[in-house]
Amino acid sequence: MHSPGGPAGAAQPELGRGWGLARALGSGRRAPAPLASLSLAYCSSLKLHQELEHQALGPKDPSPQPQGSSLLMLRALRELDLTACSKLTDASLAKVLQFPELRQLSLRLLPALTDKGLVAVARGCPSLERLVLSHCSLLSNEGWSQAASSWPRLQHLNLASCGQLTEQTLDTVGQACKQLQMLDVAMCPRISMAAVRCFQAQLPQVTCVQSRFMGGADLTITL
Repeated sequence: MHSPGGPAGAAQPELGRGWGLARALGSGRRAPAPLASLSLAYCSSLKLHQELEHQALGPKDPSPQPQGSSLLMLRALRELDLTACSKLTDASLAKVLQFPELRQLSLRLLPALTDKGLVAVARGCPSLERLVLSHCSLLSNEGWSQAASSWPRLQHLNLASCGQLTEQTLDTVGQACKQLQMLDVAMCPRISMAAVRCFQAQLPQVTCVQSRFMGGADLTITL
């Protein structure tokens, strides 16, 4: 997965844009090779629920184990990039993103992601340290009011161009994510400079807040 500042330095093999995905996931009868980092960025036709999480179970088969190609088999996964997988929905993300040990996740440029999906991801991936949600324009304060408490380990958060968010989300994040170090709220027109200053006063360990506002103002605060 690629973090906001560049590629994450993972030593584990990474699958770029889905190549060899079925091979990595295995056949369902044998365990796949451990995979720590997976990038499916810009796979615009990807539908997790239909293609990756398909379970070949009969109607009377009680087995809880995923069959066929399933992301749920990648229990060692620590980094996942789903940037611009534009066909992903709240339902598919809720079904598949169940990785208690996942550390880095990018859901950037997902136009269908709503508060419902955000809350589902928070419940399924509670150990996140880096989260990219830029250009997810349907996210609102309500979603963050329910999701933030699930991410106490969060250190890097990118909310750039999430136009519905206001200072209420900053307050929520500030109360729940005490380990946060970097925040990007660039092009969030409903978040004021005063709100950013208040946020930094609340969390003095935040060393960088990127805040490029409507109207041409371009500001990065680094302590």
